[in-house]
Amino acid sequence: MSNTVLKVENVSKQYRLGQLGTGTISHDLNRMWARLRGKEDPYLKVGDTNDRSKAGGSDYVWSLKDINFEVKQGEVLGIIGKNGAGKSTLLKILSQVTTPTTGQVKVKGRIAALLEVGTGFHPELTGRENIFLNGAILGMTKAEIKSKLDEIVDFSGVAKYLDTPVKRYSSGMMVRLGFAVAAHLEPEILIVDEVLAVGDAEFQKKCLGKMKDVSGEGRTVLFVSHNMDIITNLCNKGLLLQQGEISSYGNIHETVNKYLRSGSLQAKINLESRKDRVGNGELRFKNVELCLNGIKSNTFKTGSDCSFIFSFSSDSKREIQSYLSVVVFDSSGKRIISFASGLNNSKIGVSADKKIEMKIEKLALAPGKYMCNFYLDADPKSLIIIDKIHNAFELTVEEGDYHGFGSWHGIGIDVFFSNFSINSYESKY
Repeated sequence: MSNTVLKVENVSKQYRLGQLGTGTISHDLNRMWARLRGKEDPYLKVGDTNDRSKAGGSDYVWSLKDINFEVKQGEVLGIIGKNGAGKSTLLKILSQVTTPTTGQVKVKGRIAALLEVGTGFHPELTGRENIFLNGAILGMTKAEIKSKLDEIVDFSGVAKYLDTPVKRYSSGMMVRLGFAVAAHLEPEILIVDEVLAVGDAEFQKKCLGKMKDVSGEGRTVLFVSHNMDIITNLCNKGLLLQQGEISSYGNIHETVNKYLRSGSLQAKINLESRKDRVGNGELRFKNVELCLNGIKSNTFKTGSDCSFIFSFSSDSKREIQSYLSVVVFDSSGKRIISFASGLNNSKIGVSADKKIEMKIEKLALAPGKYMCNFYLDADPKSLIIIDKIHNAFELTVEEGDYHGFGSWHGIGIDVFFSNFSINSYESKY
């Protein structure tokens, strides 16, 4: 017997803009007449792709178009894509919250889904009553739910409010209880949307650990997130959606890499051709890459770990003891932060056959766009410059959780501090 637990075949979803349902009686009659004659729905032939950046020429839009994939037992599938790519629509179809316009979804086993805050909860019922309600919907007996009750309450941390109507819960409490119910009632397939971002950092870590446990027990997890670090650590397979269509499906690292490369800026910059450099030229910056866990990117979140990886060119193979610096400026040209080996008087052996990696812990930059200057100095005190390039790399920083509060709270940049370390290894090119 096949171990495929979820199979999506030719699934598409069409919406009419500005309307609920089809919108007019004439449309309904046309569709009914087509069905009676065994013909295709006439309104499936029209509609724009889901590109929200420009106005369409039709009243219809395809939120999803011709989606085909399958998930096997025990796999953790990461579904990624920009806002509006169709991720949430796909999860709603898989969870049977909505139906596809065309195609079908074949499921083997029970599905538990956490799509939005409060999904599946009756606001007038208590937390305890909602646990039993959700279990009953999944087909569990009262005795089975009772056996899991203590685990659910302990994991969610809402014991004090268990007999309070959930309409009194905060969004964080609702997410805690919702995830605990979904994960502990032993579904064959667990579906989790970006909703976990509502929880605090400690709870997110707890949820990720639970999802790993669930997959380790042979159950399947589908997970949507914009955090590529979490996606690559948790998932073993990836699905990239772009404008409602599958752009990549398969190896998680290849899928994430394609998603990051789809941005407007380059993550790898060739510096060898730059003519506006200063220095004696004994060594020259050749390339620079910005990476997260080995995946190229130029977009990070406040508080994420990242690495600048430098390679160099030279007329000789000689190793030169140097100081390496990265200085970051904001859009107004104001100097924001520096990462410099000279701060602790640490010289680095730099040569053309080595790569130098500068690893930065908890990127201490507020959301925004920045320019980076690169310096290679023989001796900063005597101002002997080997190579210097201004405006060498444009870096985009998105809102992240630097302080562990669950989100970035806009605290001044002067209270931030990033540790960094520098390593060297043989260059592969």
